[in-house]
Amino acid sequence: MNKPTSNLPLKCFAHWVKEMPDRDYLVQPMPDGTVEHLTWKQVDDQARRFATFLQAQDLPPKSQIALMSANCAWWVIADLGIWMAGHVTVPLYPDLAPDTVQYILEHSESKLVVVGKLAKWNDMKPGVPKELPTLALPIHPEDSFTHNWDEMLAAHKPLAKAKIAKRDPQEMATMVYTSGSTGRPKGVMLSFAAMQATPQASKDVVKVGPEDRVLSYLPLAHVYERANIEQASLYYGFTVFFADSLKTFQKDLQRARPTQFLSVPRLWVKFQEGVNQKMPPARQKLLFKLPIIGNKVKAKIRENLGLDQVRYAMTASAPLAPEIIGWYQEIGLELLEGYGMSENFCLSHYNRPGETCLGTVGAAAPGVEHKIAENGEILVRS
Repeated sequence: MNKPTSNLPLKCFAHWVKEMPDRDYLVQPMPDGTVEHLTWKQVDDQARRFATFLQAQDLPPKSQIALMSANCAWWVIADLGIWMAGHVTVPLYPDLAPDTVQYILEHSESKLVVVGKLAKWNDMKPGVPKELPTLALPIHPEDSFTHNWDEMLAAHKPLAKAKIAKRDPQEMATMVYTSGSTGRPKGVMLSFAAMQATPQASKDVVKVGPEDRVLSYLPLAHVYERANIEQASLYYGFTVFFADSLKTFQKDLQRARPTQFLSVPRLWVKFQEGVNQKMPPARQKLLFKLPIIGNKVKAKIRENLGLDQVRYAMTASAPLAPEIIGWYQEIGLELLEGYGMSENFCLSHYNRPGETCLGTVGAAAPGVEHKIAENGEILVRS
């Protein structure tokens, strides 16, 4: 199946809606234990109804709309609807302190807050100005909100395709706030072109398409997950499964059986420790050397982890010890280490399949320039 001819998010999305309207795009576990499967056509319908709602609010053009939720299907749908309506998305981490919430909402001049799956809503709520309208997604905390998603869908027709905002490639699509670990969070302004440049840059390096599956569980408010899950899914057309909670993570992983999996060092270490508890390293070393049994043991480890279908696995955000990456390679999972920043939407450096160099973040991504400054600082342009 052909990839989109455009690299802009909304045009990529429209391509897959047309090409495979009835195929699952977003798979969401619900609080009642059921699992909701949303097709590309259904996602398009809800996103366009939300866009109609937003346009009816008579907000200034290109207004900032805050999106405050843990990962879920409606995070992506809301993001698309915000763009269709001609506005800008401001994602917030789902566990911020109230003073940080207030600072970001005021600094970004957000006009409305979309509230979704939040375990710490009562802690965050004091940071939301009382005069700011709120809209509750289908999965939301127990509270009263200005608007409700299901009621909003019922009251609005899908925005006509001719009325969907035409977004310029260099126009700001989102304002991503950093963690604030070195002071006040800083708002990184990213254009539509920047957001799709990251998945597009890897199109000739990795073979990804609509048949692939991923599990989304790292914060979508962070560029790592948003670039490699949300934006990559829009470009390549693959299915996104969502994790419900830490308690159900292994079950969610088993359900998704991802063909691509990205994580952070802490989880890769935790996975290995779990295996070591069941099978001590000395026993692993012995069994791995056996020609036939060794391969079966390695395959069983990957299956128990829920990673037996994975073709591409990534680690980023902090260094991962080379010996741990080597262990994953030994069990048959090539773990590719990479590096990126909020400012370049993760389009920086990564190891290539079959060309992993342990202890490095790999070579520059296609289209990326880099050099070492006289003071030793790494300079990146992408």
